[in-house]
Amino acid sequence: MERSQSVGSLLVVFDLGGVLAPSSPAITAVAEVLGVSEEILADPYWAYRDAYDAGGTADDYWGCVSEAVGRSIDVRLVERLDQVDVASWATLAADTRSLLTELAGRGVTLAVLSNAPASLATAVRASPWSACFHKLIFSSDVGVLKPDAMIYKIADAALRPQPSGVVFFDDRPGNVAAARTHGWRAHVWTSCGEALEVLAREGVIHG
Repeated sequence: MERSQSVGSLLVVFDLGGVLAPSSPAITAVAEVLGVSEEILADPYWAYRDAYDAGGTADDYWGCVSEAVGRSIDVRLVERLDQVDVASWATLAADTRSLLTELAGRGVTLAVLSNAPASLATAVRASPWSACFHKLIFSSDVGVLKPDAMIYKIADAALRPQPSGVVFFDDRPGNVAAARTHGWRAHVWTSCGEALEVLAREGVIHG
């Protein structure tokens, strides 16, 4: 269940993968299921990801990935691959879990804007930790990927802040640059400690 937004406060928006959830566990888990090395998997895993994140089907995505690494695919394998992939991306790192708990405890309004497939979006919304977020916006919901300018406009319509009232963290510089062009106060994610320093400088938290 999404929280109500506190009036007049700055809104802090996070990317999911590479920010709230680390990237490496997903590649590791999927490579193990396919029986290939992470090095062999990495290129096709990412090469076909945009279409999947934009609303493509699991059958199409995992079919392309499996073919690229020389594995045959069936319904059970698709289900297993999607299961381990989603579980990896929907699991927060311990330090980011603590960061979210601290920010929510301070009354900071939080949101997620992430490139993610529909299965992951569903899993995140079902996760207990998602309750601290005011809004969860995923590319598969809207058919647009970061850094397309349209996704930031869509996010504004859902979040209803002034763009200058959004502080945004993403691990990809291109996404950050696009958000800044849109008017958000965007920063490249490096660590939870750095994020707290940024939020203090931005006036989101005090003390």
